[in-house]
Amino acid sequence: MKKDIVLYFAVLWILAPAASQASYHFADFKGHPPLHIYSANKKTPTGLSPDKIKSAYNLPATGGKGVIAIIDAYASPTLEKDLAVFNSAFGLASCTVANGCLELHPMAAKMTANSGWALETALDVEWAHAIAPQAKILLVEAVTPSGANLINAVDYTRGRSDVAAISMSWGGAEFSDETTLDTHFVSSYGAIFFASSGDNGAGVSWPASSPHVVGVGGTTLTFSKTGAFQKELAWPGSGGGVSAYESQPSFQAGYNISKANKHRAVPDVSYNADPKSGYSVYEKGAWYVLGGTSAGAPQWAAIQALGGTASNDKFYTDKAGDNNKNYFRDIISGSNGDCTYYCDAHKHYDYITGLGSPLTATF
Repeated sequence: MKKDIVLYFAVLWILAPAASQASYHFADFKGHPPLHIYSANKKTPTGLSPDKIKSAYNLPATGGKGVIAIIDAYASPTLEKDLAVFNSAFGLASCTVANGCLELHPMAAKMTANSGWALETALDVEWAHAIAPQAKILLVEAVTPSGANLINAVDYTRGRSDVAAISMSWGGAEFSDETTLDTHFVSSYGAIFFASSGDNGAGVSWPASSPHVVGVGGTTLTFSKTGAFQKELAWPGSGGGVSAYESQPSFQAGYNISKANKHRAVPDVSYNADPKSGYSVYEKGAWYVLGGTSAGAPQWAAIQALGGTASNDKFYTDKAGDNNKNYFRDIISGSNGDCTYYCDAHKHYDYITGLGSPLTATF
Protein backbone atom coordinates (compact mmCIF):
# COMPACT_ATOMS: atom_id res chain seq x y z
CA MET A 1 0.00 0.00 0.00
CA LYS A 2 2.78 2.43 0.94
CA LYS A 3 4.59 1.64 -2.32
CA ASP A 4 1.45 2.44 -4.32
CA ILE A 5 1.04 5.82 -2.58
CA VAL A 6 4.66 6.76 -3.26
CA LEU A 7 4.28 5.73 -6.91
CA TYR A 8 1.05 7.71 -7.23
CA PHE A 9 2.63 10.93 -5.99
CA ALA A 10 5.67 10.36 -8.18
CA VAL A 11 3.41 10.03 -11.21
CA LEU A 12 1.26 12.97 -10.11
CA TRP A 13 4.41 15.07 -9.96
CA ILE A 14 5.27 13.97 -13.51
CA LEU A 15 1.82 14.80 -14.83
CA ALA A 16 1.41 18.08 -12.95
CA PRO A 17 2.90 21.36 -14.25
CA ALA A 18 6.58 21.75 -13.43
CA ALA A 19 7.69 24.16 -10.73
CA SER A 20 8.83 26.60 -13.41
CA GLN A 21 5.19 26.73 -14.55
CA ALA A 22 3.81 27.59 -11.13
CA SER A 23 2.54 30.90 -12.46
CA TYR A 24 0.82 29.28 -15.45
CA HIS A 25 -2.90 30.06 -15.38
CA PHE A 26 -5.90 30.11 -17.68
CA ALA A 27 -4.87 33.54 -18.95
CA ASP A 28 -1.76 31.89 -20.42
CA PHE A 29 -3.60 28.95 -22.00
CA LYS A 30 -3.44 28.41 -25.74
CA GLY A 31 -5.24 25.46 -27.31
CA HIS A 32 -3.39 23.14 -29.67
CA PRO A 33 -5.04 20.62 -32.01
CA PRO A 34 -3.45 17.18 -31.43
CA LEU A 35 -3.10 16.37 -35.12
CA HIS A 36 -0.55 14.32 -37.06
CA ILE A 37 -0.07 14.12 -40.82
CA TYR A 38 0.90 10.67 -42.11
CA SER A 39 0.70 11.57 -45.80
CA ALA A 40 -0.28 14.67 -47.73
CA ASN A 41 -1.13 16.12 -51.13
CA LYS A 42 -2.48 12.90 -52.60
CA LYS A 43 -4.87 12.94 -55.55
CA THR A 44 -7.01 10.12 -54.17
CA PRO A 45 -7.94 9.05 -50.62
CA THR A 46 -5.54 6.44 -49.17
CA GLY A 47 -6.49 6.50 -45.49
CA LEU A 48 -9.36 4.81 -43.69
CA SER A 49 -12.82 5.16 -45.16
CA PRO A 50 -16.02 5.74 -43.18
CA ASP A 51 -17.23 2.22 -43.99
CA LYS A 52 -14.06 0.68 -42.56
CA ILE A 53 -14.30 2.61 -39.30
CA LYS A 54 -18.00 1.81 -38.94
CA SER A 55 -17.24 -1.86 -39.44
CA ALA A 56 -14.44 -1.83 -36.84
CA TYR A 57 -16.64 -0.14 -34.24
CA ASN A 58 -19.98 -1.74 -35.10
CA LEU A 59 -21.57 1.60 -35.96
CA PRO A 60 -24.63 1.99 -38.22
CA ALA A 61 -24.25 2.87 -41.88
CA THR A 62 -26.39 5.97 -41.48
CA GLY A 63 -28.40 7.91 -38.89
CA GLY A 64 -27.99 10.80 -36.50
CA LYS A 65 -30.21 13.61 -35.27
CA GLY A 66 -29.83 17.01 -33.71
CA VAL A 67 -26.74 19.15 -34.09
CA ILE A 68 -23.09 18.16 -33.67
CA ALA A 69 -21.14 21.28 -32.73
CA ILE A 70 -17.47 21.48 -33.69
CA ILE A 71 -15.41 24.10 -31.85
CA ASP A 72 -12.16 25.04 -33.58
CA ALA A 73 -10.13 28.22 -34.05
CA TYR A 74 -9.77 30.63 -36.97
CA ALA A 75 -11.66 30.67 -40.26
CA SER A 76 -11.72 27.77 -42.74
CA PRO A 77 -12.59 29.43 -46.07
CA THR A 78 -12.68 26.24 -48.18
CA LEU A 79 -14.48 24.00 -45.69
CA GLU A 80 -17.83 23.70 -47.47
CA LYS A 81 -16.16 22.87 -50.80
CA ASP A 82 -13.82 20.40 -49.10
CA LEU A 83 -16.73 18.66 -47.40
CA ALA A 84 -18.51 18.32 -50.75
CA VAL A 85 -15.48 16.54 -52.27
CA PHE A 86 -15.21 14.24 -49.23
CA ASN A 87 -18.91 13.35 -49.39
CA SER A 88 -18.75 12.63 -53.10
CA ALA A 89 -15.72 10.36 -52.69
CA PHE A 90 -17.42 8.20 -50.06
CA GLY A 91 -21.03 8.36 -51.22
CA LEU A 92 -22.22 10.36 -48.22
CA ALA A 93 -25.27 12.62 -48.03
CA SER A 94 -24.75 16.18 -49.17
CA CYS A 95 -24.11 18.63 -46.33
CA THR A 96 -24.20 22.29 -47.29
CA VAL A 97 -25.23 25.62 -45.90
CA ALA A 98 -27.99 25.79 -48.51
CA ASN A 99 -29.62 22.48 -47.54
CA GLY A 100 -29.43 23.31 -43.84
CA CYS A 101 -27.06 20.50 -42.90
CA LEU A 102 -24.05 22.80 -42.34
CA GLU A 103 -23.97 26.00 -40.32
CA LEU A 104 -20.88 28.19 -39.99
CA HIS A 105 -20.67 30.50 -36.99
CA PRO A 106 -17.56 32.70 -36.80
CA MET A 107 -17.19 34.34 -33.40
CA ALA A 108 -16.25 37.69 -34.97
CA ALA A 109 -17.21 39.64 -38.08
CA LYS A 110 -13.63 39.54 -39.33
CA MET A 111 -11.74 36.26 -39.02
CA THR A 112 -8.26 35.27 -40.10
CA ALA A 113 -7.41 31.86 -41.56
CA ASN A 114 -4.78 29.43 -40.30
CA SER A 115 -3.61 26.46 -42.37
CA GLY A 116 -3.01 24.11 -39.42
CA TRP A 117 -6.38 24.77 -37.83
CA ALA A 118 -8.10 24.57 -41.24
CA LEU A 119 -6.78 21.02 -41.64
CA GLU A 120 -8.01 20.13 -38.15
CA THR A 121 -11.40 21.63 -38.91
CA ALA A 122 -11.67 19.62 -42.14
CA LEU A 123 -10.95 16.41 -40.20
CA ASP A 124 -13.49 17.25 -37.51
CA VAL A 125 -16.34 18.26 -39.78
CA GLU A 126 -15.84 15.60 -42.45
CA TRP A 127 -15.64 12.72 -40.00
CA ALA A 128 -18.43 13.89 -37.70
CA HIS A 129 -20.63 13.98 -40.80
CA ALA A 130 -19.32 10.59 -41.96
CA ILE A 131 -20.28 8.88 -38.70
CA ALA A 132 -23.70 10.54 -38.30
CA PRO A 133 -24.67 11.76 -41.79
CA GLN A 134 -28.26 12.64 -40.86
CA ALA A 135 -27.21 14.99 -38.05
CA LYS A 136 -26.56 18.66 -38.70
CA ILE A 137 -23.10 20.17 -38.27
CA LEU A 138 -22.48 23.49 -36.53
CA LEU A 139 -18.93 24.81 -36.90
CA VAL A 140 -18.12 27.44 -34.28
CA GLU A 141 -14.93 29.30 -35.13
CA ALA A 142 -13.12 30.90 -32.19
CA VAL A 143 -11.28 34.10 -33.11
CA THR A 144 -7.97 32.63 -31.89
CA PRO A 145 -7.02 29.54 -29.82
CA SER A 146 -6.50 31.60 -26.66
CA GLY A 147 -8.28 30.27 -23.59
CA ALA A 148 -10.60 33.26 -23.44
CA ASN A 149 -11.63 33.00 -27.09
CA LEU A 150 -12.15 29.25 -26.93
CA ILE A 151 -14.34 29.60 -23.83
CA ASN A 152 -16.35 32.30 -25.60
CA ALA A 153 -17.01 29.77 -28.36
CA VAL A 154 -17.89 27.12 -25.77
CA ASP A 155 -20.38 29.46 -24.09
CA TYR A 156 -22.08 30.25 -27.39
CA THR A 157 -22.34 26.58 -28.25
CA ARG A 158 -23.66 25.37 -24.90
CA GLY A 159 -26.39 28.00 -25.11
CA ARG A 160 -27.85 26.46 -28.26
CA SER A 161 -30.92 24.34 -27.52
CA ASP A 162 -30.52 22.27 -30.71
CA VAL A 163 -27.00 21.00 -29.98
CA ALA A 164 -26.73 17.34 -28.94
CA ALA A 165 -22.95 16.98 -28.77
CA ILE A 166 -19.95 19.30 -28.67
CA SER A 167 -16.51 18.36 -29.97
CA MET A 168 -13.30 20.09 -28.82
CA SER A 169 -10.31 18.73 -30.73
CA TRP A 170 -7.81 20.84 -28.84
CA GLY A 171 -6.14 21.05 -25.48
CA GLY A 172 -3.14 22.07 -23.46
CA ALA A 173 -1.42 21.60 -20.12
CA GLU A 174 -3.50 21.78 -16.97
CA PHE A 175 -3.43 24.95 -14.85
CA SER A 176 -4.21 25.68 -11.23
CA ASP A 177 -7.43 27.63 -11.83
CA GLU A 178 -9.01 25.15 -14.25
CA THR A 179 -11.65 24.05 -11.74
CA THR A 180 -13.20 27.53 -11.90
CA LEU A 181 -14.08 26.83 -15.55
CA ASP A 182 -15.87 23.51 -15.09
CA THR A 183 -19.34 25.05 -15.28
CA HIS A 184 -18.65 26.20 -18.85
CA PHE A 185 -18.86 22.56 -19.92
CA VAL A 186 -22.44 22.13 -18.73
CA SER A 187 -25.33 22.69 -21.13
CA SER A 188 -28.82 23.52 -19.89
CA TYR A 189 -30.09 21.54 -22.87
CA GLY A 190 -28.21 18.30 -22.21
CA ALA A 191 -25.43 18.54 -24.80
CA ILE A 192 -22.43 16.30 -24.04
CA PHE A 193 -18.87 17.65 -24.38
CA PHE A 194 -16.02 15.59 -25.87
CA ALA A 195 -12.32 16.55 -25.87
CA SER A 196 -9.07 15.02 -27.10
CA SER A 197 -6.76 13.69 -24.38
CA GLY A 198 -3.57 14.82 -26.16
CA ASP A 199 -0.88 13.26 -28.35
CA ASN A 200 2.29 13.47 -26.24
CA GLY A 201 1.94 10.26 -24.31
CA ALA A 202 1.53 10.20 -20.52
CA GLY A 203 0.22 13.52 -19.26
CA VAL A 204 -3.12 15.18 -18.61
CA SER A 205 -4.64 17.73 -20.97
CA TRP A 206 -7.33 20.33 -20.31
CA PRO A 207 -10.28 20.50 -21.09
CA ALA A 208 -10.34 16.67 -21.27
CA SER A 209 -9.59 16.74 -17.52
CA SER A 210 -12.84 18.53 -16.67
CA PRO A 211 -15.35 16.20 -14.95
CA HIS A 212 -18.05 17.54 -17.29
CA VAL A 213 -16.15 16.46 -20.42
CA VAL A 214 -15.69 13.04 -21.99
CA GLY A 215 -11.93 12.68 -22.45
CA VAL A 216 -11.06 10.72 -25.60
CA GLY A 217 -7.77 8.79 -25.74
CA GLY A 218 -6.12 7.06 -28.67
CA THR A 219 -5.63 3.56 -30.07
CA THR A 220 -4.10 1.84 -33.08
CA LEU A 221 -6.39 -0.18 -35.34
CA THR A 222 -4.93 -2.97 -37.44
CA PHE A 223 -6.58 -4.77 -40.34
CA SER A 224 -5.84 -7.95 -42.27
CA LYS A 225 -4.75 -7.96 -45.90
CA THR A 226 -8.41 -8.43 -46.85
CA GLY A 227 -9.37 -5.30 -44.88
CA ALA A 228 -11.05 -7.08 -41.97
CA PHE A 229 -10.57 -5.78 -38.43
CA GLN A 230 -7.70 -7.62 -36.73
CA LYS A 231 -6.86 -6.01 -33.38
CA GLU A 232 -6.73 -2.74 -31.47
CA LEU A 233 -3.89 -1.61 -29.21
CA ALA A 234 -3.19 1.43 -27.07
CA TRP A 235 -1.50 4.16 -29.12
CA PRO A 236 1.81 5.37 -27.55
CA GLY A 237 0.87 8.99 -28.22
CA SER A 238 -2.39 8.88 -26.28
CA GLY A 239 -2.52 11.37 -23.42
CA GLY A 240 -3.74 10.30 -20.01
CA GLY A 241 -3.09 10.13 -16.31
CA VAL A 242 -4.32 11.63 -13.06
CA SER A 243 -5.42 15.27 -12.95
CA ALA A 244 -3.35 17.48 -10.69
CA TYR A 245 -6.33 19.70 -9.85
CA GLU A 246 -9.67 18.00 -10.50
CA SER A 247 -11.24 15.79 -7.84
CA GLN A 248 -12.63 12.40 -8.76
CA PRO A 249 -16.14 12.74 -10.21
CA SER A 250 -18.92 10.55 -8.86
CA PHE A 251 -19.15 8.39 -12.00
CA GLN A 252 -15.52 7.37 -11.56
CA ALA A 253 -15.77 6.93 -7.79
CA GLY A 254 -18.56 4.44 -8.34
CA TYR A 255 -16.44 2.48 -10.79
CA ASN A 256 -13.55 2.30 -8.31
CA ILE A 257 -10.65 3.23 -10.60
CA SER A 258 -7.40 1.83 -9.26
CA LYS A 259 -4.65 4.25 -8.12
CA ALA A 260 -6.65 7.41 -8.91
CA ASN A 261 -6.48 8.40 -5.21
CA LYS A 262 -9.64 10.52 -5.42
CA HIS A 263 -8.48 12.54 -8.43
CA ARG A 264 -9.97 12.76 -11.93
CA ALA A 265 -8.67 10.00 -14.18
CA VAL A 266 -8.19 10.72 -17.92
CA PRO A 267 -9.25 9.58 -20.52
CA ASP A 268 -12.75 8.13 -20.28
CA VAL A 269 -12.94 6.35 -23.64
CA SER A 270 -10.77 5.88 -26.70
CA TYR A 271 -10.82 5.76 -30.50
CA ASN A 272 -8.40 5.11 -33.33
CA ALA A 273 -5.74 7.86 -33.34
CA ASP A 274 -2.56 6.37 -34.82
CA PRO A 275 -1.56 8.28 -38.00
CA LYS A 276 -0.46 4.95 -39.49
CA SER A 277 -4.09 3.84 -39.31
CA GLY A 278 -5.22 7.37 -40.10
CA TYR A 279 -8.25 8.93 -41.73
CA SER A 280 -8.78 10.14 -45.27
CA VAL A 281 -9.36 13.90 -45.16
CA TYR A 282 -9.78 16.32 -48.06
CA GLU A 283 -8.65 19.91 -47.62
CA LYS A 284 -7.87 22.66 -50.10
CA GLY A 285 -7.31 20.52 -53.18
CA ALA A 286 -5.48 17.58 -51.62
CA TRP A 287 -6.10 14.31 -49.80
CA TYR A 288 -4.39 13.69 -46.47
CA VAL A 289 -4.06 10.77 -44.08
CA LEU A 290 -4.40 12.21 -40.56
CA GLY A 291 -4.26 10.87 -37.04
CA GLY A 292 -4.22 12.06 -33.45
CA THR A 293 -6.68 12.04 -30.58
CA SER A 294 -8.30 15.04 -32.24
CA ALA A 295 -9.94 12.55 -34.61
CA GLY A 296 -11.74 10.77 -31.77
CA ALA A 297 -13.54 13.74 -30.22
CA PRO A 298 -15.75 14.61 -33.23
CA GLN A 299 -16.49 10.95 -33.95
CA TRP A 300 -17.54 10.27 -30.36
CA ALA A 301 -19.69 13.41 -30.61
CA ALA A 302 -21.25 11.86 -33.72
CA ILE A 303 -21.91 8.65 -31.77
CA GLN A 304 -23.83 10.76 -29.26
CA ALA A 305 -25.88 12.13 -32.18
CA LEU A 306 -26.55 8.55 -33.32
CA GLY A 307 -27.71 7.02 -30.05
CA GLY A 308 -28.26 9.92 -27.66
CA THR A 309 -26.73 8.00 -24.73
CA ALA A 310 -22.96 8.60 -25.00
CA SER A 311 -22.06 10.20 -21.67
CA ASN A 312 -19.76 9.46 -18.75
CA ASP A 313 -22.70 8.65 -16.48
CA LYS A 314 -23.71 5.88 -18.87
CA PHE A 315 -20.21 4.72 -19.82
CA TYR A 316 -19.03 3.83 -16.34
CA THR A 317 -22.29 2.13 -15.40
CA ASP A 318 -22.26 0.04 -18.58
CA LYS A 319 -18.63 -0.99 -18.24
CA ALA A 320 -19.15 -2.00 -14.62
CA GLY A 321 -22.14 -4.17 -15.53
CA ASP A 322 -22.34 -7.78 -16.56
CA ASN A 323 -22.70 -6.94 -20.25
CA ASN A 324 -19.75 -4.56 -20.61
CA LYS A 325 -18.49 -6.40 -23.71
CA ASN A 326 -21.61 -5.24 -25.51
CA TYR A 327 -20.48 -1.63 -25.13
CA PHE A 328 -16.68 -1.42 -25.21
CA ARG A 329 -13.68 -3.18 -26.68
CA ASP A 330 -11.32 -3.50 -23.73
CA ILE A 331 -7.83 -2.42 -24.85
CA ILE A 332 -5.33 -4.51 -22.88
CA SER A 333 -2.02 -4.05 -24.75
CA GLY A 334 0.26 -1.07 -25.32
CA SER A 335 1.99 1.71 -23.40
CA ASN A 336 2.37 5.50 -23.57
CA GLY A 337 5.38 6.04 -21.33
CA ASP A 338 7.59 4.73 -18.50
CA CYS A 339 5.30 5.32 -15.51
CA THR A 340 4.49 1.59 -15.05
CA TYR A 341 0.84 1.04 -14.07
CA TYR A 342 -0.27 4.52 -15.18
CA CYS A 343 1.32 4.12 -18.62
CA ASP A 344 0.29 0.54 -19.43
CA ALA A 345 -2.94 -0.72 -20.97
CA HIS A 346 -4.63 -3.50 -19.04
CA LYS A 347 -8.03 -5.02 -18.36
CA HIS A 348 -10.88 -2.73 -17.37
CA TYR A 349 -9.98 0.95 -16.94
CA ASP A 350 -6.50 2.21 -17.85
CA TYR A 351 -4.91 5.67 -18.15
CA ILE A 352 -4.27 5.39 -21.90
CA THR A 353 -7.56 4.19 -23.35
CA GLY A 354 -9.99 4.67 -20.47
CA LEU A 355 -12.87 2.20 -20.61
CA GLY A 356 -12.04 1.26 -24.20
CA SER A 357 -13.29 1.91 -27.72
CA PRO A 358 -16.95 1.76 -28.85
CA LEU A 359 -18.76 -1.36 -30.00
CA THR A 360 -22.15 0.32 -30.28
CA ALA A 361 -23.81 3.69 -30.69
CA THR A 362 -26.19 3.07 -27.78
CA PHE A 363 -24.94 2.95 -24.19
